[in-house]
Amino acid sequence: MAKKPARNNVAAENRKARFHYEIIDTLEAGLVLTGTEVKSLREGRATIAESYATEEGGEIWLINSNVPEYLQANRFNHEPKRRRKILVHAAQRNRLAGAVQRDGMTLVPLKIYFNEKGRAKLELAVARGKNAPDKRETMKERDWNRQKQRVLKEGGRD
Repeated sequence: MAKKPARNNVAAENRKARFHYEIIDTLEAGLVLTGTEVKSLREGRATIAESYATEEGGEIWLINSNVPEYLQANRFNHEPKRRRKILVHAAQRNRLAGAVQRDGMTLVPLKIYFNEKGRAKLELAVARGKNAPDKRETMKERDWNRQKQRVLKEGGRD
């Protein structure tokens, strides 16, 4: 069987997470989804910009993520803003819950994507919120890198 060509398999991305948070550690986790949610994710219409993860009752949940209804599903559709269970090993769950409770960290979803097997995965980060001076420093560094690239591209001509 011929291998399918590589394609952009990112369904949703939280692009502002690296600006608002200092990423300490990342983790790949599974998601419990219904069939219509998977179809909607494959269309790339989901948003996770305002979502977060939390530990409740010995399980980790993705809260406030928006996976819009799949238009062709009629009455079998899912609720767009429902809580979704995140699948992690018990040791990972305990480590994440400990980091949140002990160190005041936050669980931030970075992206939802499909792996090589076609399964929906969530890249989850343990993060610490940045304050205003840290965000300004990030903006300065980004501007400086942009200027460096511009000068290198021009070949140092002035």
